[in-house]
Amino acid sequence: MDVEIKGITTTDPLPNLNKPHAIAMMRPWVDVGSVGTLVLNRMERSLHAKDLAKLTRPGQFFDFTRYRPMLRYVEGERRVTIPNTFVNYSQAEGLPDFVFLHLLEPHSFAEEYIDSILELFSVLKVSRYILVGGMYDVVPHTRPLEISGSLRMEDVDKSIAERFKVKRSTYEGPTSILYMIARKAQEMGLETGNLTVHLPQYVQLEEDLSGTDAVLGVLKDIYELPEDIQYKEKAEKQYRDLGATVARNPDLKALVQRLESIYDSKVPDRKETKEDPPLSKEVEQFLLDINDSFDKQ
Repeated sequence: MDVEIKGITTTDPLPNLNKPHAIAMMRPWVDVGSVGTLVLNRMERSLHAKDLAKLTRPGQFFDFTRYRPMLRYVEGERRVTIPNTFVNYSQAEGLPDFVFLHLLEPHSFAEEYIDSILELFSVLKVSRYILVGGMYDVVPHTRPLEISGSLRMEDVDKSIAERFKVKRSTYEGPTSILYMIARKAQEMGLETGNLTVHLPQYVQLEEDLSGTDAVLGVLKDIYELPEDIQYKEKAEKQYRDLGATVARNPDLKALVQRLESIYDSKVPDRKETKEDPPLSKEVEQFLLDINDSFDKQ
């Protein structure tokens, strides 16, 4: 019989995990370019993750007219997959035990949803929580992608954040209620981290491999993960192909050149209050047009 923890059904028996580190993605918020999804999927495949838990009654939290169930044929039979929040785990020699959370934002009873996740953390004795993902920004694809967030972890070398240009996030504005998981996790005594890669707004790739590779690079150095966990060659090819597309479009080419100029004008040790050079009206309108078309999809 499965074990139920405040709305979550787990495998029975629960695996004996040793102060596991939780790596989470959040959909649809901050999963631009499917970065969070791809990072977790890559780590799970590499570390041979297994099922651990899911919500007992996902319909309590999710509107199934917004997150649609999927109908598929499996071995000649029609099967329905119901949207849910899934949790997997891995235990690999030489690495911490990991818990992987595929978080789906709730439409109702968000506080209960968060309490369920935190209770699972408590039962599993999770010691660290890291949220990974991507967001759009006015940056060029021709320069190294920047990562914002934080790494509040005692045993993580500060040079990792410096090497990968992990900058403290100064974002203000609409957010997800699920960010409360990190806040409450800190109150519980967990180490927390957040890695959000900034992706070129004019691209909006369904699967941005360069963004995924950037986040995986940080995690690889933190945990000394296998070298082949990254997408380096595929990521480089994807952006090379993008460059060829940009070269054929005069408007995009001019936009990228302007964004390169802004990017290159930044001084590494500048104060956070210093503003970037303003975009021209033409570039601003171009980005607004992209947003409008994206919102209508």
